[in-house]
Amino acid sequence: MTPRGRHFFANPGPTNIPDSIMQAVSHHTVDFNGPDFLEVYDACLAGLKRVLRTEQHLFMYTGTGHAAWEATLVNLLSPGDRILVIETGHFSENWGKMAADLGIEVQTLAADWRRGLDYAALDAALAADTGHAIKAVCAVHNETSTGMTLDLPRIRAALDQARHPALLLADIISSLGSIEFRFDDWGIDAAVGGSQKGLMLPVGFSFTGVSDKAMAAHQSSAFPKHYFNWTTMLTRRHRSFIGTVPIALFYGLREALRLIEQEEGLDNVLARHARLAEATRRCVRHWAGNNGPQLFCLSPERVSDSVTSVLMPEGHDAEALRKRVGTMNVALGTGLSRLNGKVFRIGHLGDLNEPMLLGTLAATEIGLRLQGVPHAAGGSEAAIAYLAETAP
Repeated sequence: MTPRGRHFFANPGPTNIPDSIMQAVSHHTVDFNGPDFLEVYDACLAGLKRVLRTEQHLFMYTGTGHAAWEATLVNLLSPGDRILVIETGHFSENWGKMAADLGIEVQTLAADWRRGLDYAALDAALAADTGHAIKAVCAVHNETSTGMTLDLPRIRAALDQARHPALLLADIISSLGSIEFRFDDWGIDAAVGGSQKGLMLPVGFSFTGVSDKAMAAHQSSAFPKHYFNWTTMLTRRHRSFIGTVPIALFYGLREALRLIEQEEGLDNVLARHARLAEATRRCVRHWAGNNGPQLFCLSPERVSDSVTSVLMPEGHDAEALRKRVGTMNVALGTGLSRLNGKVFRIGHLGDLNEPMLLGTLAATEIGLRLQGVPHAAGGSEAAIAYLAETAP
């Protein structure tokens, strides 16, 4: 039997969709080449650029963030090119696997999944590449499998210091609209994003922000491409989308941009995410007493404001806990790849407030007790105390 009451969705993606966006995407079908829709489309394009904080190029696709990964690789690189993938967790591994499947040579910069990249190792890798064989550095800004972020300005500084011409490619799928990101100011060359996380939309479209430098590199890309071909897209009125435009999602995006920019304000959105994330971490740090669950990320300066990954005590199954909590109509995130069964994840991004977060934390603490997982009781109280102290 499905439990009564509202479903508490605390998976790090897709995320909760506000009612006003759900109503907006219910818009009737219109001509995507008609003047009424083009007005909406152009406003959404400009608004998305503002959230990306860029005045450069933007291409959009019908597809998930993985589609944007592939579009970016095939438009900027050629078969046999080498890229440097910074290891951050499951999603950096998948990006590298995709590149290898396409015929790109992948050099992985190894990093501890719990502590993150040693930036000195990046400096050394770039300095060692005297022939500039590395054509791009791929960085996942916010790795949802581990709950850890990368310092993108630090990576740009490493490239500049080494006078290395490689493009800086950033996965911002789970950071845009949740964590500070500045495309132009940080010298990003391509950033891939999706609709279903900080933008609070249904799954369905993704995009790539592209610098002038990257557009120049696109001119020499030798990968075969059709649906994702940026040159072909530039010949269309929409400057994106080969084929039909996902009309309904743009009415939803218009409403999402209104909520982010006008109703709350982007800086306030980011502050809300930071506050709810810290409340979650205080809860988990409290649980860690009595040999309980602990934060997977061991580098305090790198913790994510989008998702917290929680490591279970030895001998206790994270999936069993997730299933138990699920009986209370609360959905936690699963551990991905090598972390399956070892961690559970608490997503705190998108359309979220204090009561929603506290309900998730309290239900999880009940689950810990029912599953016999050692922990210090009162983690949700630690979150409550922090939220009370920092209440606007």
